[in-house]
Amino acid sequence: MSLYCSTGAVDRELPREELQELLFAALDRLGSRSRVLAVPPDLTRIHSQAGPLTHMAYQYCGDRLAAVLPALGTHAPLRPEQITHMFGDIPQERFLVHNWRTDIETLGEVPADYIREQSEGKLDYPWPAQVNKHIAHGDFDLILSIGQVVPHEVIGMANYNKNILVGTGGREGINRSHYLGAVYGMERLMGRAQNPVRNVLNYAADRFLKHLPIVYVHTVVGRKNDDGLAVRGLFIGDDEECFLKAAELSVQVNFEHLDVPIRKAVVYLDPHEFHSTWLGNKAVYRTRMALADGGELIILAPGVREFGEDKRIDELIRKYGYRGTPATLEAVRDNPDLASDLSAAAHLIHGSSEGRFRITYCPGQLSREEIEGVGFAYGDLAEMMHRYDPDKLQHGFNSVDDEEIFFIAHPGLGLWAHKSRLSE
Repeated sequence: MSLYCSTGAVDRELPREELQELLFAALDRLGSRSRVLAVPPDLTRIHSQAGPLTHMAYQYCGDRLAAVLPALGTHAPLRPEQITHMFGDIPQERFLVHNWRTDIETLGEVPADYIREQSEGKLDYPWPAQVNKHIAHGDFDLILSIGQVVPHEVIGMANYNKNILVGTGGREGINRSHYLGAVYGMERLMGRAQNPVRNVLNYAADRFLKHLPIVYVHTVVGRKNDDGLAVRGLFIGDDEECFLKAAELSVQVNFEHLDVPIRKAVVYLDPHEFHSTWLGNKAVYRTRMALADGGELIILAPGVREFGEDKRIDELIRKYGYRGTPATLEAVRDNPDLASDLSAAAHLIHGSSEGRFRITYCPGQLSREEIEGVGFAYGDLAEMMHRYDPDKLQHGFNSVDDEEIFFIAHPGLGLWAHKSRLSE
């Protein structure tokens, strides 16, 4: 087990030239490889710098970079123009598309008794360790799993083996891991590198991924004082040490503790990045621990045109809505369609305020009827964008017409919590 790069600090800024030097040095240490697969995230994680890093791997490897498999999870496939925008001039024919319903191989199974233990007795099912068929049978001698470590609603801290086992995983693996996190409790998970969902993935990785030549390339990305973005750390390795070092830095960079709860938060969703509530609800679960009881979250969502990335999940969201944990658990018990898509059920829990505060969604391409039908309040986008102009607001507390609001432009880059809502 090796750590090929470990550099970063809260106030560090790694320019692209240095990132390339560090990546190339790590690849030098790995030695000659003839058939390389890159597994980066998709456009929804464009701030991760996985696009430039994947392109650097292409510059280093040339034709030896045989394929790029974006870790879509349940997300929609990348369009050609999105591939170019994120990954530059890597030949498009090298990009594979992951289909979470069909393109999978089950490598093994985490037993039900382990899931029962990790869920504190709430769940009683085995967990299949599933990966894309190209990872299992592609005959690659190096698999570069590239992505950002940042607080995450399902697994505490994103990346490491999640990028493989969930990002290129199958329907049952994604559903059951998401539901485990939701049932255990999102607030107990977020910002923690070690937790029940991660324990399950580590159990699977230790037993079913060891034969695969996976090397993890982890970034930590933070916000600068001028609201620009900076790479604060780069960690490259083939075991958990690489992830834990990145997670330790990410907690310092991406987790913002507030002395007072937020009465009104305004979150802007970049239309190039967010076109569904499935993705856009980062605005909800990344701020949920910071919102005051009786407060309001206003989501400016000019690009949002649907609820689910997947047609079937979109239908389930429309049918059951964001009604909170008790209502969702009851719906799972009573309705086979939702019980068979547990990642959708988990998403409904993540996207709810649990009745504590009001969520006002201002979508560009969904109607009032559609928004109110899933349990959100509806806001007129033009009116709200005029009142809360993202170009005029700074990150954090602002005064707008003598009203105090907390503004966030990049919800995917952080986690916000009032100190009273942090457990030990």
